[in-house]
Amino acid sequence: MKPFVLLATRAEDVPADEEYALFLRYSGLRESELVRVRLEAGAMPPLDLDELSGIFVGGGPFNASDAPEKKSAVQHRVEAEFAALLGDVVARDFPFLGACYGVGTVGAFLGATIDRVHSEPISVVPVTMTDAGRDDPLLQELPPTFEAFVGHKEAISALPPSAVLLASSPACPVQMFRVGQNVYATQFHPELDVDGITTRIHAYADHGYFAGHELELTLDAVRRAPVSHPSRILRTFVERYAR
Repeated sequence: MKPFVLLATRAEDVPADEEYALFLRYSGLRESELVRVRLEAGAMPPLDLDELSGIFVGGGPFNASDAPEKKSAVQHRVEAEFAALLGDVVARDFPFLGACYGVGTVGAFLGATIDRVHSEPISVVPVTMTDAGRDDPLLQELPPTFEAFVGHKEAISALPPSAVLLASSPACPVQMFRVGQNVYATQFHPELDVDGITTRIHAYADHGYFAGHELELTLDAVRRAPVSHPSRILRTFVERYAR
């Protein structure tokens, strides 16, 4: 089998390593089958799409809607690298699944409206599929509405006509979309479980996702309802595109 690639941007080792472990666990891939590239640590290497089965993108600290002067040199580099990669990915309709930061990268590439109107605190929210989502092969094993972990400062307010809306939540109109037949992005985190999001809550406690005194409230918020369905998306993606 040709490998999959996980493009990651987390600078903190503990949540970065756990993110990779979660993608392995829920995709069903072995380490030899999922190559991790930590973009915050260095330039994106050349990716020969003919030698890959598909690409995953994890979450991360970058916000596409930040003013250019507020973006670090690393963020500017990563955004330019993603723009170049997505030019090939979208043109070839190559299998791609971006989780959370995937919305920022793919959305920015498409010219979607990305702002802070529909941000969501770290929590569990109900995600409801559109008619297109219920028909999408990546979502066939999920119920029409399912619980998912979220936590993001920005979101897409308006998708361009080139994208197909697949799912929404009460506070965020674009929770998942597709471009072509094989390029996907989710605002929610399909890779996360309770332990994983607990690690991130502690790791990013001072990153502006919640106030310092809200730590316990935030931990309670992610335990309020069981989350079991979204991770199936990762395994289905692998089952569909492994070659």
